[in-house]
Amino acid sequence: MAAPKTETPTAELPDPQEVAQTYAEVARRASSLISDHVQRQLKKGVAAPADELGIAQAFMDMMAKLLANPYKLAQAQMSLVWDYFSLWQHSMLRFAGLNTAPVATPEKSDRRFKDEEWEQHFLFDFIKQSYLIAARHIHDTVCCVDGLDEQTQKKVNFYTRQYIDALSPSNFAVTNPEVFRETLKSHGQNLLKGLNNLLRDVEDGNGNLRVKMTDTTAFELGKNVATTPGKVVFQTDMMQLLQYTPSTDTVLKKPLLIVPPWINKFYILDLREKNSYIKWCVDQGHTVFVISWVNPDEKLAEKSFDAYLEEGILAALDAIEAQTGEKQVNAIGYCLGGTLLATALAYLAAKRQQRIATATFFTAMTDFTEPGELGVFIDEGQVSSLEKKMAERGYLEGSEMAGTFNMLRANDLIWSFVVNNYLLGKDPFPFDLLYWNSDSTRMPAKMHSYYLRNMYMENRLIEPGGIEIDGVPIDLGKIKLPSYFISTIEDHIAPWKSTYMGAQHLNGPVRFVLGGSGHIAGIVNPPSANKYGYWVNPAAKLPETADAWFEGAQQHPGSWWTDWNAWITAQDNERTAPRDPAAGKLKPLEDAPGSFVKIRIDAKKAD
Repeated sequence: MAAPKTETPTAELPDPQEVAQTYAEVARRASSLISDHVQRQLKKGVAAPADELGIAQAFMDMMAKLLANPYKLAQAQMSLVWDYFSLWQHSMLRFAGLNTAPVATPEKSDRRFKDEEWEQHFLFDFIKQSYLIAARHIHDTVCCVDGLDEQTQKKVNFYTRQYIDALSPSNFAVTNPEVFRETLKSHGQNLLKGLNNLLRDVEDGNGNLRVKMTDTTAFELGKNVATTPGKVVFQTDMMQLLQYTPSTDTVLKKPLLIVPPWINKFYILDLREKNSYIKWCVDQGHTVFVISWVNPDEKLAEKSFDAYLEEGILAALDAIEAQTGEKQVNAIGYCLGGTLLATALAYLAAKRQQRIATATFFTAMTDFTEPGELGVFIDEGQVSSLEKKMAERGYLEGSEMAGTFNMLRANDLIWSFVVNNYLLGKDPFPFDLLYWNSDSTRMPAKMHSYYLRNMYMENRLIEPGGIEIDGVPIDLGKIKLPSYFISTIEDHIAPWKSTYMGAQHLNGPVRFVLGGSGHIAGIVNPPSANKYGYWVNPAAKLPETADAWFEGAQQHPGSWWTDWNAWITAQDNERTAPRDPAAGKLKPLEDAPGSFVKIRIDAKKAD
């Protein structure tokens, strides 16, 4: 007996009132944006096109070198034609009902083609393979051009990848099966809502597209993120110092100082209770202090790298000693905070001050010989252009740096949200990590210029006396205390082989650990999640190269957090009574997470 027919949602027409409201909202926003854009352009005047990033020049150089070898170019073209012929043959056989092996397949990690229609439907499978073939041949043709200098080649490779990613059929309504189905089902309402979402994001970016990655209204600092109890016990112009309330009967005698990067805010280590590294450390018996950096404006334009050390780490050490009576701490530096921590260790060593007992580095670079893809953005022309912009404002706008980082993983951090928000017309899912990622911070002009030139461009930190802090020559070779390096195998910001090179410049005992995943997820990896695992090489001394280290490394399941805690307690497990931040010698200023971290940048006011 045949099943009774039922009406499906696909047959229902959208509510006319809802359609009218959506059209009206789109029209209102579009009109306002066009008016604002015209006003901005009138103020700015007409400017000649500029190649500030050197992209056009790089591709002109590449084409000149490529055309100088027409035989190789012809080979590439014939190879492309042959692959397309094979694809056509494969498609005809599939159309005839025969199963044949695909000519091109996406990588398992490529989530753009996860919808089953990309494989099962004849047409979408053809579109997908056609794109993958073209993408591979474009990349193979330009990736290794004879006679092209290394920096230009890296720039060509990077921006070619951006071009290839942008043209993916998954990014277009007609060639994405999921979007195509949703368009038919909703009678195009998804595209109309998507346009409304697009206009909203342009409004939020004050004329520049700021893709919304998560529902920021779902989170509130101190309420459902950054909730570990504690107090702000000290502050300078550059930072607030947080001390967290103990949760154990005894605590390790040496306090723990965490130095986060000032590119982002500290609460990546205190998102929620179940994945908070800070809460976990408190529960292991550490007296945890964390630096919460200021979100600087033009008033702090002249603050230098020195200021972050002197008014940051050194001031924090003084405050911790005043609060606890302890002259030494265990210190952690995350990313740029780790670069600063290494500088501070060398500074203290030169001054013969033993104020830090152990040092831990989270995905931190001290040797910038191989800076990874971030190096694409750092050359004389680009840095000079950036310095001119910073001189006008006094700082680097946080959204600009965030955009750079997102481009390193464009398919995950840009295009997936374009599809979800603008093509499917959906609102972004509430996600604490992406809420933090959207909470960008500024950097003072003087400091950022110093950092780019002395670290990335000239790599002076690894040279004895290459830089000075308050007249004190910095020599990483004078660092002889025990150190723990945790890097991650998929890190695009601080490549693990580069952090390994940095670890070799220290002269104390070093434990190097390689975690799974990337720059953030690999660090925020609590034991309860039981994810990723980590590698450790049992050799007493670091092998000469990162590859040699990995060959002798052993993989362990779970989180590196437990390995780190075993290491640090093995250095010194002396314990004392718990320290209540409200009962110390320093008068609490306010509750954690403090006011510095709550300052979010309004793009409309910042422009």
